[in-house]
Order: sequence, then C-alpha cells, then structure tokens
Amino acid sequence: MVTEREQQIVDLLRRDPLMGTEALAAALGTSRASVNVHLSNLGKKGVILGRGYVLAEQPGAVVIGGANVDLKARSKERATAHTSNPGHGSIAPGGVGRNIAENIARLGDRVHLISVVGRDPMGDNLIDHTAAAGVRVEHVARTDRATGTYTAVIDVDGELIVAIADMESMVELGPEQLNSARDVIAAAGVLVLDGNLSPDAFDYALDLSVGVRTIFEPVSVPKATGLKELVDSRIYAVTPNRDELGALTDLPTRTNRQVIAAAKALHARGVELVWVRLGKRGSLLSTEDRTVDLPVVPTVVDEVTGAGDSMLGAFCHVLLQGGTPEDAARFGHAAAALTIASPHTVRPDLTSRLVLAALEQDA
Repeated sequence: MVTEREQQIVDLLRRDPLMGTEALAAALGTSRASVNVHLSNLGKKGVILGRGYVLAEQPGAVVIGGANVDLKARSKERATAHTSNPGHGSIAPGGVGRNIAENIARLGDRVHLISVVGRDPMGDNLIDHTAAAGVRVEHVARTDRATGTYTAVIDVDGELIVAIADMESMVELGPEQLNSARDVIAAAGVLVLDGNLSPDAFDYALDLSVGVRTIFEPVSVPKATGLKELVDSRIYAVTPNRDELGALTDLPTRTNRQVIAAAKALHARGVELVWVRLGKRGSLLSTEDRTVDLPVVPTVVDEVTGAGDSMLGAFCHVLLQGGTPEDAARFGHAAAALTIASPHTVRPDLTSRLVLAALEQDA
C-alpha cells in the first residue's frame, strides 16, 4: 500500500515529472532526506521507475521463483549412455522464474523478480545480468548458501536427456521476504509463481495476491507433487506439461481425452485457466466452458532449453496488454519457436515485434 505521504509525492510528480527532491521537500514542508526515503520506497513498490521518477501507469508483472546458473553440456554426436561423450559446455544465467522475468522484460514490460541467490561471484553475475536485461531486482535476497545451479545434458539434436537442479538456496525465500514485497505483489497486473517455492512460501504468496491474476508454473513433476494440495481458487492459471498435470491431479494424462479430464479436475478446484504444454503437439488451453488445441509454430530446433519459459513470459506480456488467453497462448508459441531456434535459454534479441513477425509468417 502507498502511504499518505507517498501519495502526496506521486500527486506532485504527476503535475511536474521533472520536480527535484529539493522542490518536493519544500512543497511538503519536510527534509530532502525524508523525501529520498519515500522515493526509494516508491521505487521498491514499483510506483516510480528509475532515477527520473517516471510514474508507472500500467501494471507490470511480478515473478516469484528460482534464479540460478545454467550449466549445459551438449553432445557432438548421438549420446551413448554410461560412457563419456565428446561435446561442449556453457554457463549462463538461468532459473525458471528468472528466465520468465527476463523474457517479460525483453518484450517491453515492467517486471519485478523475487528470488534468492548466494553471496558469491555466481550470484553477483546473475543479478548484474538480470538487471541489465531490464528486470527489477530490488527484491532478490542474498544468502550464505551457494547460488543454485541447473545442470543439463543435451543431445546432438538439442533435446534434453537429463537435468539436475540444485535449488537449496530457495529454502531461504519465506513469508518474511515476501511480506517486504507485498505492495509490489498487490499492484501487479500478473503474478507468476514457479514450483521452486516451498509450500509455506507458495501459500503465503497466494494469500498476498488476492485480486491479482496469479499463474502457477509447476517446473517439474516432483515440485508439482509437493505443491498440489495448495492449488485452489486463488490461482488464475496453471501451466503444466502432460506429466506435471498428472502429478497435480493424480489422474492419467496419456491421451487427449485424459488431459481434458485432468484439466477439468483443476477447474473444479477453482482454477480458471489450464494451459497444458504438449511438446511437438503444441498445447491445449482449457477453461470451464471450452478447450482449444493450439499448434506449434514451425521452426528449426537448435536447443529446446528455455522454450517453456519464453512461452509463459510471452503469455504474460499479452495478458498485460489486455489480450485474451488464446491470443496470449498463440503469442507464446511464437516466442518459444524463436527461442528454440537459438542457442540461448533466453533469446537476447527477443522483442514483441520479432514475435509478431513470426506469427504473421506462420499465418
């Protein structure tokens, strides 16, 4: 919530966006030091942007979830199990929540990331890269635990063979940190929660997000299983793949009919929208009244890592612009096609115009 004094500052800035701290202090009958404190708080709450005191008129996104370093190894030939395979490795910023936030920022929207990283060089680089991409990182906490890692082994065709996620640092993200960001969460146009949250943090974030369109990205089958009991009407949308949907509902999801039935089970628990990723088959977008099958946008695959993160980031972008869920999902498929055609987990040249061009080419 914005305090009475903070609202007075906002009103003055609406009349004169170039008003400096000295003029603000004089108008309010207070000190410059006090004004600077209020301006800092307004920045943390997402009400003003940057050093020029630009007011944030349109709600942005908030993402609460994992931030880690991606360690990827890719085989030069078809990988052979139980032996050494020639290939090459890479290190890059990652984490489902962080990736989603960066995609949203690169598409031109204001976005805050709430996460935890270590007080180590990897954590420093992670925060610097994320901020440089346009993500607000004031609510990324530091911990004495090591920065999380995601280690992926990728076959020659770009398909994931196996991945190991070490996200122990996320246990540090709890109600206290979330409470410090409650004003940012309450003002969000879209809130994304990823499955790296502990049950306590997940439940607390849902309680803070009343009235905000909250999207749950399960991340993996084990993490979906750990949070399934908390999926209820506080959640606007859930974005699982086939296996994660099964974990959330304890229902079979092998056939299209089974996927629809499992989605209906989540609707019965109060979830308005279920968007199921089906890999090369595209996705299924389900509401209580209808289901829509959405095809993939054709592309040449370089590497599949990050496809789901770009899909959800693009989905949020369209929702923030006032688009329908179906339009948002189609836009997401185009963003995913662009991402897997590049070697990057988050494509650095991703823009809304580039995604729209991919959609028009596919039409």
